[in-house]
Amino acid sequence: DKIKSALDGGVRALQLREKPKSDRDLLAVAQRLRLLTREYGALLFINERADVAQLCGADGVHLGQSGIPLLRARKLLGDEAIIGVSAHNLTEAQKAEDARADFITFGPVYQTPSKTQYGAPLGIGSLKETTGRVNIPVYAIGGVNKDRIKEVLMAGASGVAVISAILAGVDVRKNAEELLMELDRVRR
Repeated sequence: DKIKSALDGGVRALQLREKPKSDRDLLAVAQRLRLLTREYGALLFINERADVAQLCGADGVHLGQSGIPLLRARKLLGDEAIIGVSAHNLTEAQKAEDARADFITFGPVYQTPSKTQYGAPLGIGSLKETTGRVNIPVYAIGGVNKDRIKEVLMAGASGVAVISAILAGVDVRKNAEELLMELDRVRR
């Protein structure tokens, strides 16, 4: 229900990130999300699992630093697939670009409970340096919310990847709408 509300609010890309699920359960969720995202014209990315992305017909995969190599994912999914890579510093971002990633999620830019395993927040300065040194889209992640949209876009981010900024709180649709309105406002 929360995912449908987010899509109703204008979200046009989702990443399925369900690490503790069995392969069978993960594929079942991915297939249901693929049907839903097609209905809304939204992109679907599967975290780390190029095989599941292929089987459910996802638009692509998002890879971490310790997952399968990007070139293997590209070979499995083909050149049409969209492949993103998490980067936590400039070197990782440059390596992702060199390996032909389509985009990078960079962070955590700010403090956030979902990214504590990656250490201290990187800050807006690191985001700005990275966006200035790579030529593929960079999406800010980690503690990004509506009030921080302007700062991350001014630092060169192409957009944002969020969890709690949309899914936390009572009205997921309203959260999505407000976040997207702020993105549009700042981009103008």
